[in-house]
Amino acid sequence: MSRALPKYNKRRVVMIGGASAVVLSAAVIAGSALAGEKHDNAQNATTKAAANTVNCPAVAPSLPAVPASAKAEVDRNLALLNTQIAEANKRLVDTVGQGGPNFIQNAILGPLKDKRVATVNRIATAIGRTAAKPQGLDALAPCSLNTAGGAAAGGTATASAAPSTPAAAQTGGAAAGTGDAAAAGTITCPDVASQLPAVPASAKAEVDRNLALLNTQIAEANKRLVDTVGQGGPNFVNNAILGPLKDKRVSTIDRIAISIGRTAAKPTGLDTLAACTLNK
Repeated sequence: MSRALPKYNKRRVVMIGGASAVVLSAAVIAGSALAGEKHDNAQNATTKAAANTVNCPAVAPSLPAVPASAKAEVDRNLALLNTQIAEANKRLVDTVGQGGPNFIQNAILGPLKDKRVATVNRIATAIGRTAAKPQGLDALAPCSLNTAGGAAAGGTATASAAPSTPAAAQTGGAAAGTGDAAAAGTITCPDVASQLPAVPASAKAEVDRNLALLNTQIAEANKRLVDTVGQGGPNFVNNAILGPLKDKRVSTIDRIAISIGRTAAKPTGLDTLAACTLNK
């Protein structure tokens, strides 16, 4: 003869069933959250991949000898040019898919050109206070848009899908002595500023100084190319100019990473941007 369950047993059965339902609901919610997080991560990765990068002519290699009295101001403005490029690249990422066909030109490349014109003019004015004011630097203000796998005007290297590939190239401009410069070629180095994360305020001054130093190093290497045309054997340029330039850039880039790493996540892999190439 079957016996009825005691009342307290019935209550226990109900409570156990309720607990199971709560556990099951929590699992469903957690699974949904994880799925949403994966979707968001994938969407962010796709957005970054879809953004192109800005390619601007390097200004430092086109400068004449900078008077000592103007060096600090020129260095600050050269660093500002790098910062402007980095900000434009970030805006390209943040605005992927926005606006019409002229959005990038009107909202990013146009304002960037205006900023660069003002900055380049300040450089020329600073030099002109104690030496001949350089002319024609505003021709270096316009920038172009690099598209994935494409080439920018002037044959400048562009960004590829690989994360370690530079987003833009610092290209060597005309060096002193037009004929010698044409024979010597110019040096192209990967742009470092556009590959940096957000720079903490406490590190900005040091980072800017070292970004300006990278430009100075390229300018010095381009000058050495001109001064040594026809010297040495087939490996002279690599051993006497490109090799030492890479070593200097490694040290300078390391200082940038260390400076950022004092108060934020230290960027890694920047040393892949140290090596430069010779353009003929």
